[in-house]
Amino acid sequence: MAKNKPDRTAARRYSPAARADDGMTELLLRWSLPLAVVALTAAAFFPTLQNGFVDWDDNQTILENPYFRGFGWRHLRWMFSTFYLGHYQPLAWLTLSADYFFWGLDPFGYHLTSLALHAANALVFYFLAARLLALALGGAGKIEIRFAACFAALVFAIHPLRVESVAWATERRDVLAALFFLLTILCYLKGAAAQDRALRIRWTASAAILYGLSLLSKAGGMTLPVVLLVLDVYPLRRLSDDAGKWFAPETRAVWREKIPFFLLALVFAAVALLAQREAGALLPLENYGIVKRVAQAFFGISFYLWKTIAPLNLSPIYALPLHLDIWDRLVFALSVAVDLGITAVLLIIRKRWPALPAAWIYYLALLAPVLGLFQAGPQLAADRYTYLACLVWPMVFAGALVSLWRTWSNRFGARQTVVAVAAVAAIIPLSLGALTWRQTQIWHDPLTLWRYAVRVDPDASKAHNNLANALVRRGRIAEAIEHYRQAVRIDPEYKEGHHNLGLTLADRGEWEEAMREYRQALKIDPRYKEAHNSLAIALFYREELPQAIEHYRAALAVDPGYKVAHNNLGVALGRQNQSAEAIEHFKRALETDPNYKDARYNLGNALADRGETAAAIEQFREALRIDPGYEAARRNLNALLESKAKK
Repeated sequence: MAKNKPDRTAARRYSPAARADDGMTELLLRWSLPLAVVALTAAAFFPTLQNGFVDWDDNQTILENPYFRGFGWRHLRWMFSTFYLGHYQPLAWLTLSADYFFWGLDPFGYHLTSLALHAANALVFYFLAARLLALALGGAGKIEIRFAACFAALVFAIHPLRVESVAWATERRDVLAALFFLLTILCYLKGAAAQDRALRIRWTASAAILYGLSLLSKAGGMTLPVVLLVLDVYPLRRLSDDAGKWFAPETRAVWREKIPFFLLALVFAAVALLAQREAGALLPLENYGIVKRVAQAFFGISFYLWKTIAPLNLSPIYALPLHLDIWDRLVFALSVAVDLGITAVLLIIRKRWPALPAAWIYYLALLAPVLGLFQAGPQLAADRYTYLACLVWPMVFAGALVSLWRTWSNRFGARQTVVAVAAVAAIIPLSLGALTWRQTQIWHDPLTLWRYAVRVDPDASKAHNNLANALVRRGRIAEAIEHYRQAVRIDPEYKEGHHNLGLTLADRGEWEEAMREYRQALKIDPRYKEAHNSLAIALFYREELPQAIEHYRAALAVDPGYKVAHNNLGVALGRQNQSAEAIEHFKRALETDPNYKDARYNLGNALADRGETAAAIEQFREALRIDPGYEAARRNLNALLESKAKK
């Protein structure tokens, strides 16, 4: 009788060696793809490391700002209390302070940190995309999910729309806030998947803490609670797609865990609005009506979607149109039709393809704060506004890639599918990477940036003004004046253009014309402190001291901490032999900035004139400590020391 025999084929199939090979392949696949995402992101943005600072807030944020340069109590108090330039971003200030500690004012270090944060975002997004794709399409850990997550992370990370947030040092807040934002969603998904209640609470609490850190970097993610609700509907399916069942007793726990997120969002939304108002950036409703705001919002929705698909002619500034001509009205009307059409189609197909309406709601929710309903600044749109909002479109493309993979696998076989899908998937990131490499070089320096901006939009008055600023620093005064004049021709109400034109004319000694430009700027905005100060300087040099003092005081009425006006008013008062009040204004300037060397020098002179030699010597020494090459302070110090020695 024949004996039973083991199935040797089965034994070979599950041999230890085979399991070891599979484990090695699994390990390589698990880490090679995310590492590739980081490496390719760094490669695409490598030119940023050779860029300098640009005069698009970098001067005010970094080069001329002493308040973030340290970790002392005075610095930390400023970082956590200031609304400087219209933003509340204490954590972003801390990272800039760390850059200053290691790099001083070398732009390389600042760009390196921004690039490292962006690469970290790409890495976190890879894991987030893998989790979401697995939830939506099934097959966690499968090769097609991982490749699709890699594709999504690369499309997000090396898209040219990301360049503004990464290459612009001032926008550190974007990449930092996004890192905590992505980690928030990842922790939330882990909490939603946890079976153990205590573990779920820990993950959700971690998500709330990370969300707070994101908002402390920038309030751009203030609509995250809406995103979490979308995730609860799809793909988590913790809430029914029938809104009528959202408030059933079994969903109360889902709502309770949202409370800290909603509270944080409300608090920081109010803080962000207050910061913009404090900076004077919010356009009044009477100057920019509700119809224009709604039109701008609809335009932005379709504009960012189009730029995601065709990222060409990107600009650092898309200016608000001063007057809506027939073409502008047609563009806005078309935007409304496109947005409403997309919304209608997605409502119709929501049962069959729930991922698409979920993506659309996410997109609208993250864009809502920057669509212009609370308009701040002169921009119609901005590339940086897409950093969080357009995260969803790479996910949609990746989901389509997985569906294509699975369909072709059943029809043509696995090997052919891998080759075909890999070819399709490689073309898009490679094309985007090439565009990003080129776009990063546009931010190399102010002159390159604003020449490009003027070329993209010749009617952008702000671009002409900023190009003129860059030309002035290069000593090309005549060319700069032409661009200033072009800026105010395009927008006669552009107060900064008038003021800067006046400054440049004054440098050429054309005082009368300079004063006309200052007065025009003040006619547009009577509270324009810089124009008051500049007009006062012109009046001072014309020996019209009472009028000069009047304008210095007007500048200080707008901003009592305006150190330049305090210093200049002190000089004017000194000319009128009002030394006591002059000294008070020099001291007020130094309260604002203890390293203000000119105020130290002027205070030293005023004290010397009053016979307070020891105090004057101290001020001259402080001025020289701040700037060892300050020759006027050195001469006056030596003169006082010699006089003291003779006595």
